[in-house]
Amino acid sequence: MSGTDIMTHFETVLRPDPSRTVIRPFDLADPSAFAIEGHSRAQRIVDRILTLEEDDLRIELKRVVSSLKERHLDVEQALLRRFEEVGGLTIDRSTFSKDKALLVGAYFSAEYSFESAALFNPSILLHADQSELPENTIRFGMSLRGIGEGHVSSVTFRVGTWGPDGVTIDAPSAMVVSPRIESVDGEGDGALTRIHCPGARNLSEVVLFPVTPSQRQGIEDLRLVRFVDDDGTASFLGTYTAFNGSTARSELLRAKDFRTFEMQPLKGSAAGGKGMALFPRRIDGRYVMLSRHDNENIWLLTSDDLTVWDKGVRIIGPEYFWEFVQMGNCGSPIEIDEGWLVLTHGVGSVRNYCIGACLLDKDDPTRLISRMTLPLVHPSPKERDGYVPNVVYSCGALVHNRRLLLPYGVADSFTKFASVHLDDLLAAMK
Repeated sequence: MSGTDIMTHFETVLRPDPSRTVIRPFDLADPSAFAIEGHSRAQRIVDRILTLEEDDLRIELKRVVSSLKERHLDVEQALLRRFEEVGGLTIDRSTFSKDKALLVGAYFSAEYSFESAALFNPSILLHADQSELPENTIRFGMSLRGIGEGHVSSVTFRVGTWGPDGVTIDAPSAMVVSPRIESVDGEGDGALTRIHCPGARNLSEVVLFPVTPSQRQGIEDLRLVRFVDDDGTASFLGTYTAFNGSTARSELLRAKDFRTFEMQPLKGSAAGGKGMALFPRRIDGRYVMLSRHDNENIWLLTSDDLTVWDKGVRIIGPEYFWEFVQMGNCGSPIEIDEGWLVLTHGVGSVRNYCIGACLLDKDDPTRLISRMTLPLVHPSPKERDGYVPNVVYSCGALVHNRRLLLPYGVADSFTKFASVHLDDLLAAMK
């Protein structure tokens, strides 16, 4: 695969960390042929727990809680909440001591390693805290897609810095806060779900693990953007793919403080696919979105409602050998002096995924000014192997002082970083 040679590639690599886990429900039921009416499997398990002598119960509870506290905050609250959630029990919960309730909650919980298999497809934003940094250095926050057992995707976060010496990623906290549903507004498929990661002290302690039916199999490829409305109000928004195991759809995330999040499905004929990316501001009073809802081309959509997306205009299609199969975006457009910089992905022979770029007119983003004829980043012979071979992919980049920082996933397995000066990037377009 040939491409441009204008990127500076950094040595920093982010790999999966199996020690990072969430506490999730462990639901148990009888096969239908063995179900006993009025005496569920859950009830039988609780009956066995109640046979423990008090000393044995305390010993086992101490072991369990001590182990979980090594990498989870609010362990007792999580176990007590799980005790209240367990169904199929014919018990008076009010008669249970706190210790018994905690142990029952533990038996119906499991640790899930949400990034044990892969850590890739990053999105990146300028961090709110830019204090105590060396000259010409910035701090950023990242979202990444983690994959664990059963190919379930979650969103995990990191914080890092970028400066003259390259990219450095802060060591993530040993603790992780399991997300909980705080409220649900509305009913059915269109409900807005508010989730909270209580007690999270920094971004790396937050994880967005699937909590709604539409996300059962994963929250994929979050594309974060700092959106500034016409009145100057700024908010952090993101589009992601919710996958329930059989169907995928696009949903919208609002990050209130990166501890509380709102998740809501997008509606309209263009919202049933993957890879939607929101522009960071309105254009002519309307919200603007990139999409690839035909699974082949990049489309531009406009709407008066942030959650409803229909029709659109096809603005970029496959033209060069490395994108003959299909195209899409690699994150939200970035506004620069020359126009809207869009990182693209193209799929070519042997399902090679490459990253390219194009420039759209600032006032009329349906107008393509220029595009790359060769890939900006492509799978290299040394880094082609992984969970999905021959893939490089990103969900967002960052521009600072006329330089682009591009984090990107490799082989759906791990994450690397590269940068390029905007002048060199624009010069590579035609």
